[in-house]
Amino acid sequence: MPVSGIIRVTDGKHKPSCMISAKLRSRAPKVDSGRLTWGNISVEPENGMALYYNGKLLCRDYPAPRRPRTSLPPEEVAQLMSEGHLPAEFLPGADQWAVEVVKELAPDAHIYGLGDKTGFLDKRHYAYENWNTDDPAPQCDNFQRLYKSINFFMVYSSAGCCGILADNTFRTRFDFGKEQDDYYFWSHDGGQLDYYLIPGKEPKEVLAKYLTLTGKNKLQQKWVYGFHQSRWSYYTPREVLETVDTMRENRLPLDGVFLDIDYMQNFRVFTFNRDRFPDPKGLMKALGERNVKVTCSNDPGVKIDPGYYVYDEGVAGEHFAKNPDGSVYEGAVWPGPAAFPDFTRRETRSWWGEKLRFLTDAGVRGVWNDMNEPANFTGPIPDDVRFAAGSHKEVHNIYGHFMGQATYEGLLAADGRRPFILTRACCAGSQRYCAAWTGDNHSIWAHLQLSLTQMMNQGLSGLYMTGADVGGFGSDTTPELLVRWCQLGAISPFFRIHYAKGTRNQEVFSFDKATMDACRVSLDLRYHLLPYIYDLAHADMPILRPLVLEFPEDEHVWTLTDQCMLGPSLMAAPVMTPGVTARAVYLPKGVWYDYYTGRRYTGGKYILAEAPLERIPLFARAGAVIPVSQGKPQSVEEIRSEVLEVFPGKGSHVHYYDDGETLAYETGLLRSLKVSVSGRTVQQTVTRDGYPGPDSLEVIWKA
Repeated sequence: MPVSGIIRVTDGKHKPSCMISAKLRSRAPKVDSGRLTWGNISVEPENGMALYYNGKLLCRDYPAPRRPRTSLPPEEVAQLMSEGHLPAEFLPGADQWAVEVVKELAPDAHIYGLGDKTGFLDKRHYAYENWNTDDPAPQCDNFQRLYKSINFFMVYSSAGCCGILADNTFRTRFDFGKEQDDYYFWSHDGGQLDYYLIPGKEPKEVLAKYLTLTGKNKLQQKWVYGFHQSRWSYYTPREVLETVDTMRENRLPLDGVFLDIDYMQNFRVFTFNRDRFPDPKGLMKALGERNVKVTCSNDPGVKIDPGYYVYDEGVAGEHFAKNPDGSVYEGAVWPGPAAFPDFTRRETRSWWGEKLRFLTDAGVRGVWNDMNEPANFTGPIPDDVRFAAGSHKEVHNIYGHFMGQATYEGLLAADGRRPFILTRACCAGSQRYCAAWTGDNHSIWAHLQLSLTQMMNQGLSGLYMTGADVGGFGSDTTPELLVRWCQLGAISPFFRIHYAKGTRNQEVFSFDKATMDACRVSLDLRYHLLPYIYDLAHADMPILRPLVLEFPEDEHVWTLTDQCMLGPSLMAAPVMTPGVTARAVYLPKGVWYDYYTGRRYTGGKYILAEAPLERIPLFARAGAVIPVSQGKPQSVEEIRSEVLEVFPGKGSHVHYYDDGETLAYETGLLRSLKVSVSGRTVQQTVTRDGYPGPDSLEVIWKA
């Protein structure tokens, strides 16, 4: 897709001016009274950088000064501070920023994006900061900082959709009409003004253009889309194997197991604990025989310990971040005193990537980049700590991104398969290397609710392979909460149960039979739908989507937070409140079918859907084609037979076949089967014939 329709605004003096992207610049604009026009896009640089799309105003600088709400007298500020009630905007120096942009906010505008910030789908009336932060406290919708800093958002109104990418790595504040309702603004703590305006008719168009700037999502190995079991931590091979065998004995599908930090020798990266895991290759082989792959955590903090080979190599190769005097900066993470690799340095990324052979040689199939904000137990890393790309103040938000790049390149060189990297911290463009999860949530209903909007907004921010710790990481889950969270996990791009030390066991078999049976329904649903989910991963749109992405003209879905689309064809209405066995579901205009019963509904209204404990309400659009697996496979490798579930109507779907592991599909080793539906007629056509597969599949009418 060409990048036409993207306008870059940049000026070293912080005064907005217009710099058109290469694709637009190659087409001479029409100039009329200071307005530059390229097709249906117009810009008036002298009118507050006014941006028009199809003749409608999408974006313009606010014509007056901001009106901050920080006018409390000193004695009232002191009173608020005495009990810790003072909002962040009232703190001394809170409004001192190097760069700031203020834009008009239309009365009917809605704002989406910024990654996995907490809160509801529409970010209007909220304020946030992008400064990658490890905060294990229970997250609420007023949290301003979390692990990721994706400086991209979309403003959608009746005029159209304008995406904005603020291309700045410093700490950034966003206020989306919280301060005042008629403007929004963002401010940077350093650097220069540099941002992109991306006009379009609707969010889907803008999102596609945004990915031409920052890169497309990588297709994962097929097993990654299965179910994963994790905890902090499995301490021995016996624990790991017993967990897997119990899953198998209870017919609970499984494809991946995670090893958290305790597999290491005293938390030293690129080591195995010699007492706990004396034969890692043997463990990986035994798990492989059970069709289970292993992902190991890998933190950036390298223990400062002369004689430890990774530290010694890092010092010799100048691979660590440094103090202003040139000495190695010393922080602290799990191993105690720790040095932090300078991943902004190409040589360091190559060195780190080569070290990953230690894991791949043992048979490890995935790497989990954790603590990579980077977290530091001794407090914030000083702003003046030096990296190749600049000071820590400039590098902090992109640290996890470059660690992801180092890991991706290292795994690809060592293993040859599509690298699977799960990251906690990232920024715009990290989708080129990593999958992501939402970090250390808690086993509370509020976090189940938050996780859905976090995943949907990550998708709207270009990060498609995302998930949350199912059941919650901290605190103790309840049987009902786990069942309902597994239902959301079953339709999430990444599906993993993970829980912390000191909390109750969350393997589903550790609960009573009724709970385990209800969770099994969701795991079976995941593997039933996995061929469809894998097809969605081949596409260039989010796997899990808010309804506004599919129905942008329907004002009822612009702020809809508790429903989602799985691709373009299935809509889910998860239950996220205890004691609920039926719930209201909004059906957009058109014809819909209950996925389980085939009952037909006419959309454009709310219905009351039955939601028994073991089932997530799920609906299919008319004309939907859903490739599914037959039987009840216990791993991706057991998916050998597929059929097409089809709902009457008009629609189409492309089904893919590839080797499920390598990047060969990018060079043509790919088979695609286009399935078109018209009424009750189905046509199947092979559109790419570069990989073995059927010319057609059995059709099962679901209504």
